[in-house]
Amino acid sequence: MARSVFFRALSVLALGFSPIFAQNASAESQDAIAMYGAPALAPGFDHLPYANPDAPKGGEYRFGVAGSFDSLNPWILNGRPAQGIANYVAESLMGRSMDEPFTLYGVLAQSIKTDEARSWVEFTLRPEAKFSDGNPVTIADVMWSYETLGTQGHPRYQNAWFKIAKMEQTGPRSVKFTFKQPDRELALLMGMRPVLEKAQWEGRDFANTTNLAPIGSGPYVIEKVDQGKYITLKRNPDYWGRNLGFNKGRNNFDTLRYDYFGDGGVVFEAFKGGATDSYTEDSAADWARNYDFPAVTSGDVVKSEIPNGRPSGIKGLVMNTRNPIFADWRVRQALIDAFNFEFINKTINGGAEPRITSYFSNSELGMSHDAASGKVLDLLTPFKADLPPGVIEGYSLPQSNGSTRNRKNMRAAAKLLNEAGWKVDDSGVLRKDGQPFTFEIVLQQGAAQQQSIVDIYTQSLKRLGIDAKVTVIDDAQYTQRTNAYDFDMAWYWRALSLSPGNEQMLYWGHQGVTEQGTRNWMGMNSPAAEAMIDTMLNARSHEDFVAATRALDRILTAGRYVIPIWYAPKDRIAHIKALHYPDKTPLYGAWPGFAPDVWWYDDKS
Repeated sequence: MARSVFFRALSVLALGFSPIFAQNASAESQDAIAMYGAPALAPGFDHLPYANPDAPKGGEYRFGVAGSFDSLNPWILNGRPAQGIANYVAESLMGRSMDEPFTLYGVLAQSIKTDEARSWVEFTLRPEAKFSDGNPVTIADVMWSYETLGTQGHPRYQNAWFKIAKMEQTGPRSVKFTFKQPDRELALLMGMRPVLEKAQWEGRDFANTTNLAPIGSGPYVIEKVDQGKYITLKRNPDYWGRNLGFNKGRNNFDTLRYDYFGDGGVVFEAFKGGATDSYTEDSAADWARNYDFPAVTSGDVVKSEIPNGRPSGIKGLVMNTRNPIFADWRVRQALIDAFNFEFINKTINGGAEPRITSYFSNSELGMSHDAASGKVLDLLTPFKADLPPGVIEGYSLPQSNGSTRNRKNMRAAAKLLNEAGWKVDDSGVLRKDGQPFTFEIVLQQGAAQQQSIVDIYTQSLKRLGIDAKVTVIDDAQYTQRTNAYDFDMAWYWRALSLSPGNEQMLYWGHQGVTEQGTRNWMGMNSPAAEAMIDTMLNARSHEDFVAATRALDRILTAGRYVIPIWYAPKDRIAHIKALHYPDKTPLYGAWPGFAPDVWWYDDKS
């Protein structure tokens, strides 16, 4: 992920409750909350298990980022935000431990309180919490931030906000959110919204303000900005929360610098040349063959491998079903059949990486590929008539023998296309109703590996009579076009957590068919998928939650929306030897929350 800092996702609700709630007056305040069971760390814990409380402070961490930026406001749809601001300038009421599937510990919030049904949640602010300008963080700031984000912010905030029946101040430092219906995850999600200083935004149009350096309560402040080129964040020596157990051993660098380069290839060359301090490698083959430059052989650059226990997520080419060409599942399956994964993986990776076999593969949440049974079958059966083949019967991606021709799968693809009404004319062009089968694949400039994959793929499509035109655009155009779903096929990557929940509606919900800026690039509209998400959110046991997630995984995978590639069961980071991280690494591996959060600079050891 020398990749954009991405990902904030979580999960799970409550079955069988009336919409009229008996609010539990006996609910007790806690300093932490878990999706299921109890938090792993006891009240008053000294530090997170993957942080080094004795880590030295100081030094600089220089990141390389592909593309550009034109906004300092990462909380709206408008613009391309600069890195670092969302994670290190602003703070939320609670902070997530990356060593647990979904547990939050108090940051701005001193305590959290909720009833057994989780029909409401109440937070009490720490009296010492303050913004970087010295002003205290108040309940007015919290309430303004939540309402503004929920009504004017990025669509990712709106789904949860619309589930709030009432927000009210309940004490000098307390705020309570009452839900329209009980929601086990929403009690946690309400602890994860950024809190901004209300006074700074007075008289400003929040949704369209991109050039204002935001004031936050976090450990860093914005120091310098050269729009589109670089941004530096400086550690705030007066940061109010530096002695919290949640923060000990974190935020160790004096400066975080993000330099922007034209594309991913330039980012790597900048790292090789010593202009940046680390590079996260996505390719096993490149990891093996491209790291023999002088800094590596001399030991000045270290290759680190970080194990992870997170789901594979989904990565590959997404088909936009808003285009009628892709509306038929048989066509989508044919395009999957034509993708010669084994040959492509061997060509690009030496066959080293495992394939993504479903959206939650590499975890207990992943579907089995045989026929559905037990609770999974019970959940899917009411929707049987409307589900594509394979959801209930079992579905697996096609495999080839690794040869160039991929004959067996190409024959299967041709048969499906014929059944869907596409016929090859005398000139070898695939047509239906007189129209040729042609579409556009949109790629981001500088994505060399993606380009290589697509080059091989389009040659296979030509053998079927399909003309796939490849358009390479800069990151600004790519963001604009994908936000507006203005593409036929595009490169798609969705990281998924061990605690999928409300955000899944943003990813796969029907509102995303027309509402811009969601993660539903494929344009899917599946009542069955939404029912599985609702069941996940209402699950009262881990067993029920896993069954619902596996059922959702079947619907997504057998929906045939994405042509998946591979995933890495471990994260690969090359970095200068002066950068260090603890021996104990988190469950999620090198996800947000790991680097630079718990790393430190020491050029003497």
